[in-house]
Amino acid sequence: MNLRQLRQFVTLAETGNFHRAAELLHMAQPPLSVSIRKLEEELGGPLFERGSSGVLLTPVGQAMLADARLALFHAEQCRQAVMDARQGQGGVLRLGIIGSATYALLPELIPSLRERFPKIELELTEATSSEILDGLVSRRFDAGLVRYPVLDPSPFELLPLDRDDFVLAVSERSTLAQRDAIALSEAAHEPFIMYPQDKVPSLSALAMVRCQFSGFAPRVAQEAMQVQTIMSLVASGLGVGLVAGVARQVVPRGVKCLALTDNPPGFHVGIALARLAGGTSRLVERFTEHALRFASVSRVEGQNWDRPG
Repeated sequence: MNLRQLRQFVTLAETGNFHRAAELLHMAQPPLSVSIRKLEEELGGPLFERGSSGVLLTPVGQAMLADARLALFHAEQCRQAVMDARQGQGGVLRLGIIGSATYALLPELIPSLRERFPKIELELTEATSSEILDGLVSRRFDAGLVRYPVLDPSPFELLPLDRDDFVLAVSERSTLAQRDAIALSEAAHEPFIMYPQDKVPSLSALAMVRCQFSGFAPRVAQEAMQVQTIMSLVASGLGVGLVAGVARQVVPRGVKCLALTDNPPGFHVGIALARLAGGTSRLVERFTEHALRFASVSRVEGQNWDRPG
């Protein structure tokens, strides 16, 4: 039994006539009769009752019809899935994401992607930027949304989707909370909650460099990898923390984020789409093109996910 025979069986069952079925199948009637007879021999019983006016399904044929139609449907689904994947219109895209991408970027990007490419299925995994980049090398991920810039950009292609600036998270019980903006140098005496270098090296380096631009090396009181953890430690009064401006959208009770007035020219942090340099699949190309176009439209419309305020 093969798909060709199943298609012939279903067509004959629906037309009830060998001549009409042969026309629809674009074949001669004798080969169709031979093929159906071989199928009946393989299955061990007649599928049709032959008569002068045409054919009728036997009880055995009636039992087979629904599953035969389902098999043809799934075969067509398989063919279409392969075609969609080759054209980048469908398939599973394994995407590594940093936690802060879920604050504003993904809630806007995913609906637009689903509207444009409804057959693309996203498999999202939250990880650090370093883990995502490692996952690209090991082929665990097809693409990723990482904190940008990164320390070692090779062998990756990094495409910034938007840019952001650090803000200073302070406890509402702190005297600093009486202000809305501050030069980071004015907080040099404060204990800092920083990112661990071994877990998030790029973000740790960016935060350290940002402090150095303001003329001091931070006194590290505690380390935390996740923005939510840093915020909680800030709320408890253990210190202040540098977080991306987009984190203002998820500020917990007891924390206030202050804009920094002494930002060095050209120093920004943001989120970039990361993928391996060189050949990528058509699916990754489609996602990249859509993400970049979406980011461009959002900037024009003033929907800047990562800017403070």
